[in-house]
Amino acid sequence: MLAKDSGKKIILTGDRPTGKLHLGHYVGSLQGRVKLQNSGEFDEVNILIADDQALTDNADNPKKIRDNIIEVALDYLSVGIDPAKATICVQSGIPALHALTFYYMNLVTTQRLSRNPTVKSEMKLRGFNDSESSDNEAGLPAGFFTYPVSQAADITAFKATTVPTGEDQEPMLEQTREIVRRFNQIYGDILVEPEILLPENKTQRRLPGTDGNAKMSKSLGNCIYLSDDAKTVKKKIMGMYTDPQHINIADPGHLEGNCVFTYLDAFSREDQFAEYLPDYKNLDEMKDHYTHGGLGDVKCKKFLIKVVEEMLQPIRENRAKWEADIPAVYDILKTGTERAAAEAAETLEEVRSAMKIDYFNGDKIIGEWENFINGDK
Repeated sequence: MLAKDSGKKIILTGDRPTGKLHLGHYVGSLQGRVKLQNSGEFDEVNILIADDQALTDNADNPKKIRDNIIEVALDYLSVGIDPAKATICVQSGIPALHALTFYYMNLVTTQRLSRNPTVKSEMKLRGFNDSESSDNEAGLPAGFFTYPVSQAADITAFKATTVPTGEDQEPMLEQTREIVRRFNQIYGDILVEPEILLPENKTQRRLPGTDGNAKMSKSLGNCIYLSDDAKTVKKKIMGMYTDPQHINIADPGHLEGNCVFTYLDAFSREDQFAEYLPDYKNLDEMKDHYTHGGLGDVKCKKFLIKVVEEMLQPIRENRAKWEADIPAVYDILKTGTERAAAEAAETLEEVRSAMKIDYFNGDKIIGEWENFINGDK
């Protein structure tokens, strides 16, 4: 059984299967996962398809979740996630996660959950004020309200030491750390406090949508998907939000909030200028010309198209290979989920033992009961 002081370095990360994955997922997490799995630095890499958590706000459309299980797996495999080096698993197939979530719910208050920024933003989005509203229909589903607790169960089930994710997930990680500290304080030093691992390139931590919104989001329809074909990518980039004040080419342009340059910050390399845009040595020179005037948005977008296509083309080719053998994808998910379920079950056993609720693990409870009765006499 994995001990807290084992010294193992373990990763847990994942995504909700509510749709295909996009460039925001790629720069914020997926490309980092591939580097980590290949680095040899970590003893385990676990990637969770969080279908249970996706149901918290899609309970009326479970088919949407079911249909996207394979889609997300295809995205993982197409970017280079290697099932020989990483365990890809499905949340609902790991029963221990549900039990751990229930136990952890007793270690956090509703007041604390309502202060979680992710929960608060969803409450605001749905127009719910828990101090005034008496309309139950205006509230959040209980599953969504306890979403941070479910994430804590995912992370601790694998004794994860590292969670690669975006900076918007830091409040969720802090919630997990609080639960871990509370559990260990009460029951003994069992669980591991995870650390967040952010992308080194700050631009990649939260990629804006093509429409200029703060975040690329499937629900807003402002995504470039990893599975988009070249024609679709070109159309989306040519329609991308830039600088509304940059009407004429001669006008000075602004970089702040300009999606094209944000994407170039995230994706472009210096060697690509020599190949695709030799007018400039690097992005700094290009930015300087744009801000002083004389560089049009169309030219910038055409360069970005080449940069993005260079990245997406091999991903598309990998995806086509896996799409031709869906049974193999299914087997990867099934095998990974079985492996993950066994590991999470070990953690659950350890947790139950620490909580003294492993009643049927041997017959110790009989002797303990007899000692208790005799002590009372």
